[in-house]
Amino acid sequence: MKIRMVKNGVFTPVEDINETLVPPLNGFYWIDADIDDLALLQPLFHMHDLAVEDCLSEEEQRPKIEVYEGHYFIVINSIRFDDEEIFLRALNIFLGRHFIITVTKQKINELRSLKPVLWEQEVNRPDRFLYHLVDLVVDNYFLVGDRIEVRIERLEEDILMHTKKSHLNEIIGLRSEILWLKKVLGPQRDVIATLNKKTLPLIDDQLQKYFSDIYENAVKITETFDTYRDLMANLREAYQSSLSNRANEIMRIFTALTTIFMPLTLITGIYGMNFDIIPGLHSAQGFYILNAFMLLLGSGMLYLFKKKDWL
Repeated sequence: MKIRMVKNGVFTPVEDINETLVPPLNGFYWIDADIDDLALLQPLFHMHDLAVEDCLSEEEQRPKIEVYEGHYFIVINSIRFDDEEIFLRALNIFLGRHFIITVTKQKINELRSLKPVLWEQEVNRPDRFLYHLVDLVVDNYFLVGDRIEVRIERLEEDILMHTKKSHLNEIIGLRSEILWLKKVLGPQRDVIATLNKKTLPLIDDQLQKYFSDIYENAVKITETFDTYRDLMANLREAYQSSLSNRANEIMRIFTALTTIFMPLTLITGIYGMNFDIIPGLHSAQGFYILNAFMLLLGSGMLYLFKKKDWL
């Protein structure tokens, strides 16, 4: 657990947590904790039992905002895209008048990226801290969306050039992840809408227009992932179409080869009959003449098929 006094964007470490119980004359306290620290923090800051239970739960939490006496409990999901796999990590936030507590189970990149932003903006209130944090979380969805778009384009190119059975597994896996994200984006957008529209005493009214900008970005993200979902459906159709075209191409080649060998088989069948009187049967050059004729016949049919664009 790290405790910092934030004053005009400047961080000052705090050793004694009891200092955070008294509102400072200027600035606020930021407590960056993990779930093991909740046993200490809950009685000091009067955290609601249900909020603490949500933090400790192993189940995936929906983004939400709960208003309790003296503080708000907010859950948003940070997104990561590592090794072609999407991860969501819950970011639990307790917002008070003179403090903000962030509780996480894993490392959240946005918390590390937040420090220079707070310093640059000279942040002096916990609600502005919350705004910049949510803004970074939402912006990161755009970055992940760009990487997903690149992956879709690369997958589409691979399917059109060299269709493989493994492509179907990639399509199904990526589509499942996009649909899974869609379920999260709706509630998260609603949380931001609440911060934008609802009257919340712990959040300055002047911040509403800023949260409105974040809400617009959240709507854009939702629409973007709707587009990705449709693209995955088109990609699956392209995969099926490519397989069908490939099967048709193979069948066309085999049909052409069969057609070419049919007259050759007829000729060899005739000369395989047990008759003594067959033209060229007893000729010294008959074998070579017959093979040359079959080669010429096969080559002529092959040329004809290519000229007709059947091959």
